[in-house]
Amino acid sequence: METKNAKVLITGANRGIGKAVAKRLAEDQAHLYLAIRKNDPQLVEEMKKAGAASVQIIESDLSSRAGVEKLIQQTQGLNIDILFNNAGLLTGGLFEEQPIDDILSMLQVNVDALIHLTHGLLPGMLSRKRGKIINHSSVSGIMHLPCASTYAASKAAVLAFSNCLKQELKDSGVSTLVLITPGVKTRMFDQIEPLYGKNIEVPKDTITPERYAEMIREAIVEDLTELSPSGTTGFALGMARHVPRLFDFAVSLKFKR
Repeated sequence: METKNAKVLITGANRGIGKAVAKRLAEDQAHLYLAIRKNDPQLVEEMKKAGAASVQIIESDLSSRAGVEKLIQQTQGLNIDILFNNAGLLTGGLFEEQPIDDILSMLQVNVDALIHLTHGLLPGMLSRKRGKIINHSSVSGIMHLPCASTYAASKAAVLAFSNCLKQELKDSGVSTLVLITPGVKTRMFDQIEPLYGKNIEVPKDTITPERYAEMIREAIVEDLTELSPSGTTGFALGMARHVPRLFDFAVSLKFKR
């Protein structure tokens, strides 16, 4: 899909990967609708300087069904071309030690809000026979590691949802792109060590948000349906997909309770 002049809605656009993608698409002169908790004039100015055709902040709260419904209502009539379901929360640690409130809050943002928002915007895309839905999964959705139980479950759900939707949307003019995101150096990535580190060795390989944003932009333009990592992470991902017993054995050597 062409990104110039596209109308793009990005959740969680105030930092990390969401902000980097917004800035990269601003350079393509896209129209940006940034769904974040609080208005941020500085963010608007930054995106305009980067070249955005227009920028609008939509104050939103994805932590409740009512908040997502409000965001859907706020986007009515905008004719969004690209929905980037980027917002997410991280949970981790031994399952029995994870606070249940943290787990449920994470599932609301990572899964419920993503599906809910897609459900709200998809009919308009179908009626216009144009659109792309980008869903943020993770290597954790395939590489099932100890201490990542609840987070991995959320990302596996996103991957399954995206793959099913891809098949449903064939020849409709609307497409999907699922991101099998590797380690990206963001504030969320920095939370992994404190949550997982006492029980399992945390990989150190990362790429910058800016580099990943460029990869996402290329995937949009090339109409890819999945963006997966390469290199060492890509090798481990392939092992998890195709030789799961070997992957599980390798992981067990790095885990301690």
